[in-house]
Amino acid sequence: MQGGCFIHRLLRNARRGGFLLLLPLLLSAFSVGAWAQQVFKKVGSAGYAFLSIPVSARTAALGETSMALDGLGAEAIFSNPSAIGFAQSGHMFMVSYSPWIAETKHQAVAYVFQRSDVGFFGVSVIHLDIGEMQGTVNPDPTRTGSYIITEPFTADGIAIGFTYGRRLTDRFSFGVTGKFIQERISVYKSQNFGFDAGILYYTGFRSLRVAGGVRNFGVDAKYLEGVFKMPTDFRFGLAMEVYESSDRDHIVTLAGEALHPSDNDERINVGAEYGIARLVTLRGGYKFNYDEETWSAGLGLRVSSLNLDLSYSDLGRLGGNVRVTLAFAME
Repeated sequence: MQGGCFIHRLLRNARRGGFLLLLPLLLSAFSVGAWAQQVFKKVGSAGYAFLSIPVSARTAALGETSMALDGLGAEAIFSNPSAIGFAQSGHMFMVSYSPWIAETKHQAVAYVFQRSDVGFFGVSVIHLDIGEMQGTVNPDPTRTGSYIITEPFTADGIAIGFTYGRRLTDRFSFGVTGKFIQERISVYKSQNFGFDAGILYYTGFRSLRVAGGVRNFGVDAKYLEGVFKMPTDFRFGLAMEVYESSDRDHIVTLAGEALHPSDNDERINVGAEYGIARLVTLRGGYKFNYDEETWSAGLGLRVSSLNLDLSYSDLGRLGGNVRVTLAFAME
């Protein structure tokens, strides 16, 4: 009888905070992920790989532990769309750039605005510029090495997203992004639609936040005669300020994230940042169970409502990657 009363009180308190809204998505996300792991061969089974590249410098510096971060601004569109529900500004903008591996260029832009009491709306674009390559053709398939040089061609990938996020209570928010995706090689294209969804919950224990969601969820895509899966991943994240000075001039935040990608094994990301006088932020992160990616580091500078973030990520045998993000907000 005592056990039943305890469970009843637990459920009643959870309803007050909205935590029951969090559990169904997390449980369904990981159950679907586990089912997908059993049914499909994972490695190399998904396309649109550019959607898995971290977008902002802050996210990259923290080892992609961005689901439960506070104060993300417009970049929340790319990590957890529900986070825009707790935004303090009416208009937010960001642009990010990185010279990605193999002489490609990764770029992103996002804009978020608030519409009275309805919630927040956003639009975003991710673009991977693969550049120009020399075309060749083999006129005799029975012979090797008989290629003829043809005209150069270009290739790229692009995702255009539309986001809605809203805070339902003072502790809970949700968000969803629908996006159009295209990859192109010369005149050949593959197109599809997908969506991201996320939730964010402030637990009430100090500043602890928990978040969950899914990214790049959608039906199978086609390229010519081939069929491939979306690079879907399910994520669960935690974040908390473990130290705050009384004047908030010194803040230390720790974050962790577990993810279940559709085309690889489970992974763990951890990150930490140290904010100094609300002007400078030092960041670092580490990724576990990745093929090449390991540690990352970064720096954030803030002047009024303008933020400049820089990051460096170690990609193992692929070298290092630098990313720059500029963001600002206004009423």
